[in-house]
Amino acid sequence: MHPPLPSQRYLSTRGGSYDLPFEEVVLKGLASDGGLFIPEDIPSITKRWGKSWLNWPYKELAVRIFSLYISQEDIPPYDLLQIVEKSYSSFRSPVVTPLVTLDEEKRLHLLELFHGETFAFKDVALQFLGNLLEYFLVRRNKDRPENEHEHLTIIGATSGDTGSAAIYGLRRKRDLSIMIMFPGGGKVSEIQEAQMTTVLDENVHSISVADGSFDTCQDFVKALFGDADINRTHKLGAVNSINWARILAQITYYFHAYSTLTKSKEFKEGDEVRFVVPTGNFGDILAGYFAKEMGLPIKLVCAVNENDILHRFWQSGYYEKKPVHGQEANGGFVEDGVKAHADGVSSNFERVLWFLAFQDSQEPTVEARRKAAGERVKKWLHELKSEGGFGVEPAILKAAKVDFESERVSDAETIATIKDVFQTKSSCPAVKTSKGTKGTVSNGGYVLDPHTAIGVAAAKRSIERAEKGTHHIALATAHPAKFSKAVEKALGGEDGFVFEDILPEELVGIKDLPRRVTEVRREDGLEGLRKLIRERVPAVGEKLQA
Repeated sequence: MHPPLPSQRYLSTRGGSYDLPFEEVVLKGLASDGGLFIPEDIPSITKRWGKSWLNWPYKELAVRIFSLYISQEDIPPYDLLQIVEKSYSSFRSPVVTPLVTLDEEKRLHLLELFHGETFAFKDVALQFLGNLLEYFLVRRNKDRPENEHEHLTIIGATSGDTGSAAIYGLRRKRDLSIMIMFPGGGKVSEIQEAQMTTVLDENVHSISVADGSFDTCQDFVKALFGDADINRTHKLGAVNSINWARILAQITYYFHAYSTLTKSKEFKEGDEVRFVVPTGNFGDILAGYFAKEMGLPIKLVCAVNENDILHRFWQSGYYEKKPVHGQEANGGFVEDGVKAHADGVSSNFERVLWFLAFQDSQEPTVEARRKAAGERVKKWLHELKSEGGFGVEPAILKAAKVDFESERVSDAETIATIKDVFQTKSSCPAVKTSKGTKGTVSNGGYVLDPHTAIGVAAAKRSIERAEKGTHHIALATAHPAKFSKAVEKALGGEDGFVFEDILPEELVGIKDLPRRVTEVRREDGLEGLRKLIRERVPAVGEKLQA
């Protein structure tokens, strides 16, 4: 068996862990020093594959990309192929993530990522992650009696789509339990909440934090991972995009979308391609960053709503929960009114900061540069926690601008974009969703969800300043039926719009199904969560009594 490639070994962004295998990284989720796992190297596709990858179908492309980050010792090739087949067999589109043209003249395209079980882009990663986790646990428990099985308790926080996609990805999985926390009080959409709370499988636990935000839920998750008491009795794992497998799974659709575009009549070799990514926790666009670093010739545009911490960074070089520096990027965290991104602090940004710090380091050896990058990231994150923000050196900001641009889109612009795209029927007569998914088109007009509308609005601005002939691919991250209030607000008075036209049969009546949900409050704190986990989830070597 070949020794692992550097890209198949992992380290922590905060410098406390090195040379870890893929299996350990996936099962742990979060590094013991509080950092996030990243590969020790990013492999180049041009050196390995040339242009042959442009003709590979989605599943083959996924297997090939995953193999660059997963050693054969971690998962033998045949087993990896079976995991990929199982992960994407339930997708309603035969190509998994189809590319459609929204405006041929402006070369504006949509990458439809909502053809999975919960109608959101997160299905692409979480179906894969669920099958990975089950594979590793079943293998570990193969020769053990049932009362000695290793049991993994997945803990996650969600602002909406992650929770339902995680639950559907892990429901009924052997030796796994999942506990998802979401902010209560209507802070997630009705469909999103119903998708989480109507799953009644024994290994699924939906937790509403009645008086909390997404950041409250995320803080609870981080506190649990750092709590020696609960980790003494329960093995915890992560399902949010802090888990590296989530990022890995999403790299594939950037390559697949690009290869699809190259086969269109509008594309000429050498055309610039920009991916415009609606961004909350920075996981989706981070996958694009890895694709770019692997050799995909693209530019990335980070599209945010009024929770604009990322946009303010690109404008000012300061990453702050509340704006202090950079008058041109005035804004701050708000609970947005159209139920798009409600993420305040973007966890995955830490990963790109590490690479920027590594590239900027002047240390003489790779090992020393890695250590220096980890120290800088640790310092920045300490300042974020203790002072509410940090600033980076001009050289770091300059490097960040090489790979990314950013746009901030207001709630009003989001609603206006949904309306404008729907009304502009004549410019997109060929727009269709793939077979199997009802919705997105009503009376000839394409219907956007608010996340995707943020991306489209940002793409239209980018089109105005980009070189003529540039292709823009906006990521369509969710089905519009998941955000009925925002869509009705934008299109309720529009001639020809009927909401039932875009409601998939899988979502009809879901809000009326029986539910199981537990409510907690911020004041319950870590102790309350410990108690809840021990009541609901088996400890290591234990089986709960019914």
